[in-house]
Amino acid sequence: MRSNESRLLRGVFWPTLIVSIVSLAASAFFSGLSGFYGALLAQFVTVIFFIIHIAVSRITRDLDPISTMALALFSYFAKLLALGLLLWAIAKFTERAAISRSAFGATAVALTVAWLWGEIASFMKLHLHLPLPDQNPKER
Repeated sequence: MRSNESRLLRGVFWPTLIVSIVSLAASAFFSGLSGFYGALLAQFVTVIFFIIHIAVSRITRDLDPISTMALALFSYFAKLLALGLLLWAIAKFTERAAISRSAFGATAVALTVAWLWGEIASFMKLHLHLPLPDQNPKER
């Protein structure tokens, strides 16, 4: 039996791949080589961002909710810091003509929507049974 994380990854693969190919082609067509590089960089950043999310989910599978939340928040802020540093480095150390910022942004948004759509669709198919709290809690 496969893990829930592998099922989620399988569910996001095709939508993300299709949007990746379309965005690479559209960016290259409309912005040339700089659009291609912008879309390629956005794909790398977006996929790494979400794979870290799935990895944290797998690592925290058997942890208590407080530890899970702590690791999720840590990974979220670490990813935001890394993304900010990457964007700063791109702005500081590359020419505007080398990497299309608009292709980067459009591709990142499109991939995020595709990934999340695939993840939500996969999650809805998992049929997870979560333990519910007792309806009549006993007084302590």
